[in-house]
Amino acid sequence: MAFIGDSLGGALALLTSLDPEVLAAVWVTLWVGCWSILLAAVAGVPLGLLVGLYQFPLRGCLVTLLNTLMALPTVVVGLVVYGLLSRQGPLGELGLLFSPQAMVIGQTLLAIPIVANYTLAAIQGADVRIMPTALTLGGTRLQGMLLLVREVRFGIMAALIAGFGRVISEVGVAMMLGGNIRDYTRTMTTAIALETSKGEFGFGLALGLVLMTVALLVNLVLHSFQQR
Repeated sequence: MAFIGDSLGGALALLTSLDPEVLAAVWVTLWVGCWSILLAAVAGVPLGLLVGLYQFPLRGCLVTLLNTLMALPTVVVGLVVYGLLSRQGPLGELGLLFSPQAMVIGQTLLAIPIVANYTLAAIQGADVRIMPTALTLGGTRLQGMLLLVREVRFGIMAALIAGFGRVISEVGVAMMLGGNIRDYTRTMTTAIALETSKGEFGFGLALGLVLMTVALLVNLVLHSFQQR
């Protein structure tokens, strides 16, 4: 218990003193996470909307694929993107490997199936009369889709929060594509893994507290919107 207490005290000291290394890891995590979930929303929300509204060949196979990709191991995504971005890969000339941009690419691929699946579930749970009613009243199909999105906006918001939680808590993609470079690609999760392996439990605990605080704040924002 003394070890835990001392570590917690050291963690609080690092947080209250605004340790630069802690702040750098927090900044990289939030920057990469926000860009990743933004790009995942651009791809995942329309995908979930289209799958939920339309019937087409192989739709069931696509839904099964999306469900499978939700459990995709992060190291597999890291391995595939690493192969694409390495010097021997087709995108090696871009020089993106071991950069925040490479981490954004990998984490976006992780978040898209989550956002698409949650959006699909929200669409399937909506009132089936929304689209026909909008069309009957003279609205276009696009206006009907926008009305439907408005009705299920909290479900879509939950999808984005779930995807954001996925990307800020993963280690494999961040380590393989970012390289855990100090003050450049080191995230809170990779820093926790590194510092704990070095015996710096207090530093890892400080970052863990920040990570939990970020997750709490995001969920509080969602709850606030839902109450309104």
